[in-house]
Amino acid sequence: MRTRLLAFLLVSTAGSAAAGGIEHSHPPPQRLGTVHFETSCSTAVQARFDHALALLHSFAYDAAGKEFSEIAAGDSGCAMAHWGVAMSTYHQLWSPPGAAALQAGQDELRSARRIGARSGREREFIEAAAVYFSDADPAHHAARAKAYERAMQSVAHDFPADDEAQVFYALALIATAPPTDRSHANQKRAAAILEPIYQRQPDHPGVAHYLIHAYDSTELAPLGLPPARAYAKIAPAAPHALHMPSHIFTRLGLWDDSIASNEAARRVAHEQGDVGEELHAMDYLTYAYLQRGRAEDAARVVAQLRAMGPLRANDFKVSYAATAMPVRLAIERGQWRDAAALEPQPGSAPHVAALAHWARALAHAHLGRTDLTRADIAQIEACEAQAHALGDDYWSTQIGVLSEEARAWSANALGRAADAVSLLRQAADAEDGLEKLPVTPGPIIPAREQLGQLLLARHRAAEALQELSRALRDAPRRLAGLQAAVRAAEAAGDQAAAANFRQLLPIPAG
Repeated sequence: MRTRLLAFLLVSTAGSAAAGGIEHSHPPPQRLGTVHFETSCSTAVQARFDHALALLHSFAYDAAGKEFSEIAAGDSGCAMAHWGVAMSTYHQLWSPPGAAALQAGQDELRSARRIGARSGREREFIEAAAVYFSDADPAHHAARAKAYERAMQSVAHDFPADDEAQVFYALALIATAPPTDRSHANQKRAAAILEPIYQRQPDHPGVAHYLIHAYDSTELAPLGLPPARAYAKIAPAAPHALHMPSHIFTRLGLWDDSIASNEAARRVAHEQGDVGEELHAMDYLTYAYLQRGRAEDAARVVAQLRAMGPLRANDFKVSYAATAMPVRLAIERGQWRDAAALEPQPGSAPHVAALAHWARALAHAHLGRTDLTRADIAQIEACEAQAHALGDDYWSTQIGVLSEEARAWSANALGRAADAVSLLRQAADAEDGLEKLPVTPGPIIPAREQLGQLLLARHRAAEALQELSRALRDAPRRLAGLQAAVRAAEAAGDQAAAANFRQLLPIPAG
């Protein structure tokens, strides 16, 4: 008889997991929600399997992989434990696994096949995972991810009453959603699968989690508020669960809610030694503080980042947050000399390094150092070429947006206002055609907001108001955007619009 077991942690498990010591290893959290995955493994390990699966659903990948490994060691006939270890290396909504992780996943799935699945359902889960781990070339990620999605569609079709099959299929749909599809077709399909399960299993961490990701867009964000409010309560010991509601809060401009969410996530991540989750929360926290008008609090978080010492540049989540936070602080506050001093971390991925070069380019343009701006733009273009060579069309396009923005501000500094407006308009149109990825709350400054700011500075208030209004529809309640919209509306003589934008400005924090 199928029963649901509350995932909990035995003290002995916490002790063994704590011994890892690598950057993302931490004692598995305790309160993770209610998950049950029926397996043919021994009954003695079923509760631990459910616990490991709950960790996986909250993206506590290292802890999940460690626990699945311990289950495999304790039950030599548990093929699904090896499936769990492999799936812990596939971070579907983050950066693709590297060659070593892909090889590790292949090894685990070979072990699962050698042991042999004891049911057709288990066999299909294992074979679907094997589709993704079919080779160890990171450049083939997109094709393998799409193939895995199709394989999970088959699993979901063959086992329509199995909630876990449906949940993993929904996650695969979200992971393969084209960033250029502003109709959000995959996300809507995933939500249609997940919503009925959410009604049946309101304490399931993966369902609430993946609904938030499905609704993480301007169009769908209001639908994400119920799972966003619930997820942190379902799995309050998981840093990622405490952070995830802020994806929806950011989309809706609910800055106080985002701050509370990320302060809690950061605290728990720090307690568990999870540097990646701590920095992820700190990045969202910096962004929310700035939009709330709490610049000193944002500066304090960035100072704490700098006190953390050297960080792993080859970890995308770590390097992105560590790079983006000081860039946000300097650029949002117009502190051009600080921005000009920023440097990318050695070994950063091209789309991360490009952020630092972009900040320097804008700073040098605003400081009138156009010769240095040209050098910065060359660095951005080199990053774009690197991303393109890696087959990463998404990030090469995003870096291209940064390049156009930098060239626009350089043109403006050289007195070529028409070129500057044209370049920023192209950047805004390109940026509007892509959805953001989950690792970031959004562009440092939306390109269309920059366009509005430039038009306003050029005394084209009516045009500026139009662009700023459009920018604020996609990024509600951004502080600099609201302030500029008030000025543009007043300059254009639209007092009603000025009043509407003014009432959205944050009340100064006490």
